[in-house]
Amino acid sequence: MTRRTGRALPRPLVLVLVLATLAGLSGCAAGPGSTADAPTTDAPADAAPATLTVFAAASLTEAFDTLAERFEAEHPLIEVVLNSGGSAALAQQIVEGAPADVFASAAEPPMQTVVGAGLADDPVVFATNTLELVVPAGNPADVDGLDDLARPELRIALCDASVPCGAASVTLLGHAGVTAAPDTLESDVKAVLTKVVLGEVDAALVYRTDVIAAGDAVEGIEVPGAASVVNRYPIAAMTDAASPRAAADFVAFVTGADGRAVLDAAGFGAP
Repeated sequence: MTRRTGRALPRPLVLVLVLATLAGLSGCAAGPGSTADAPTTDAPADAAPATLTVFAAASLTEAFDTLAERFEAEHPLIEVVLNSGGSAALAQQIVEGAPADVFASAAEPPMQTVVGAGLADDPVVFATNTLELVVPAGNPADVDGLDDLARPELRIALCDASVPCGAASVTLLGHAGVTAAPDTLESDVKAVLTKVVLGEVDAALVYRTDVIAAGDAVEGIEVPGAASVVNRYPIAAMTDAASPRAAADFVAFVTGADGRAVLDAAGFGAP
């Protein structure tokens, strides 16, 4: 007699196990077109991680740092890389082939350079800005108006006329009939502001947003007539953006309610 070890399974349970085994084998043998191979969810086409390169005017640095952080929080697969500088220089870099997905300029002429090269379409003005006198904390040179920029004994910094803050400075000084005597002309507004913060100059012209950003390190002096010289800031996605959807989403974010709140807090005017 053959001795069995263990207990025999009841007949109904045996039948159930056999059917389950056959069903499993059938699933394993299914062809590539079967539902066994179909994904359980449909991933969006742009679900892969992406880097979004944003060229932005120097005066936008602090605001765009905040906007980039908030945009990344809402788009966790996108990393925003900011490249800040003078708008004219950034536009030239883009025209010469620098890889940019979005361009935000401090004035419309640099943007038109990019649009004219066929690299951007339909820019949107999203902010405005005006100029303000700025001096080191305590105002050691007792500067109180634009006329002081003509005092030869003072150290004066201005933006170069080739960049938006410089072009606006030329216009503002012309309206006031003041011939400034700058000791240095800088390639972007942040470079001018740094000279003031470090006490290297006695006065300068920068955007009011830069005065706000510098906090207690400087003092701002409002200039009569500044409201008539307004810089308009356009933004656009590049036509050859590596991730067109991400670029369009960032532009929409900046020009939307979230962007407006950040820009208002930084001192930028509405379009």
